Amino acid sequence: QVQLVESGGGLVQAGDSLRLSCAASERTFSSYAMGWFRQAPGKEREFIAALNWNGGSTYYADSVKGRFTISRDNAKNAVYLQMNSLKPEDTAVYYCAADKVPFRVAVTRAADYGSWGQGTQVTVSS
Repeated sequence: QVQLVESGGGLVQAGDSLRLSCAASERTFSSYAMGWFRQAPGKEREFIAALNWNGGSTYYADSVKGRFTISRDNAKNAVYLQMNSLKPEDTAVYYCAADKVPFRVAVTRAADYGSWGQGTQVTVSS
């Protein structure tokens, strides 16, 4: 399994931006689609964004479309989530995840991901 470590979370005000990073331990990272999910207190884990193994295809939840951008740097074994125009409802623990199967198009179901990071807290104050 790919080991994943998220970073970049924090406390910001509404309208601010944050960039989350996810570092992968395996050089095979570049073969897998990657995704970002989030989970707010008392809510189920929610799909946010995904991109395929080479970054050519991306998918976003309607709630973040136009504000968040997912990207990857396979040379650095990293995936990023640029979050702009943050809202209080974006407050959650954010997780990155790696697909179970290599070379698939980006997937949006949590069950399709086999490796997860420990999460990073993002808090947006109003």
